[in-house]
Amino acid sequence: MSQNRSWSSRSIGSRLQHHIFYTLIRFGGRNAAYVLLFFVVLWYTIRPSIRARSTAYISRRFPRATGREQFFHCFHLQMELGKTLVDRATAGILRAFEITGRAEDDDTLIRLHAEGNGVILLSGHVGCWQMAAMGLTVVNAPVHVLLLREQGDVDRHYFEHRSQKIPVSIIDPLGYLGGTLEMMAALAKGDLLCTMGDRVLGNDTNTVAVPFMGGTIRVPVSPYRLASATGAPIVVTFALRTGPGRARHEIAKIIRVPQGLGKQHAAYLPYALEFAAALEGITRKAPYQFFNFYDLWEKQRK
Repeated sequence: MSQNRSWSSRSIGSRLQHHIFYTLIRFGGRNAAYVLLFFVVLWYTIRPSIRARSTAYISRRFPRATGREQFFHCFHLQMELGKTLVDRATAGILRAFEITGRAEDDDTLIRLHAEGNGVILLSGHVGCWQMAAMGLTVVNAPVHVLLLREQGDVDRHYFEHRSQKIPVSIIDPLGYLGGTLEMMAALAKGDLLCTMGDRVLGNDTNTVAVPFMGGTIRVPVSPYRLASATGAPIVVTFALRTGPGRARHEIAKIIRVPQGLGKQHAAYLPYALEFAAALEGITRKAPYQFFNFYDLWEKQRK
């Protein structure tokens, strides 16, 4: 049974709590928010119901951890997420954030974009994924982001702190055909399309099962179908947080999907496997930057 429906994009914090942080950032800066964040994260980590949200991931990433060690792993994971969210708000409020890429990765992205079929940037809920588009200025092309915003989500994206025009085009996965027509149109114009490969966004039910961290998860086939239909290369990339207000793009894999593979899910399994392997590799490299707070693993039938 798929676990796709068991997660939510909504923040566990209230509107008031978010505004306290936004105000603190505005008048005290990022570091002042980090100080408050420590106590907030500690309080959340003490609560068993909050710790349970990351138990599935922590137990797989650190299988030999004792109960006390799991507590600290959970604290570090939530603290890193909190710092990422503070950095995101600071980017919008104070316009203080730097995201760069390795020179060889920039050259690769420029070369792939020059092919003229657009580029699919496939990532996961890793590091500064919500600000990854800020680091794509090396390519002179519009950026489109498949973004799910659930009703009741009070957490602001960095561009929502500003009154100016949004720097990216947002595609709603809950829209007509899950935004497929908009995504294909963007790629047909040679634009950049950012989407996620580690969980389903919206109502997409087209998935395949792949091995991941000793179990099985289901991932969407939509990115690979798009690549097959348009000829666009898939660039698996992660934006790892490297320090206060800093992040770095890393290209983990280039996936080439042959054109004309059709609608059968199984045809896209080899490419989903490549993404899953790249994602598992990043969890080994940066274990506290894979922000998974629900059990995405399929239950084994007895």
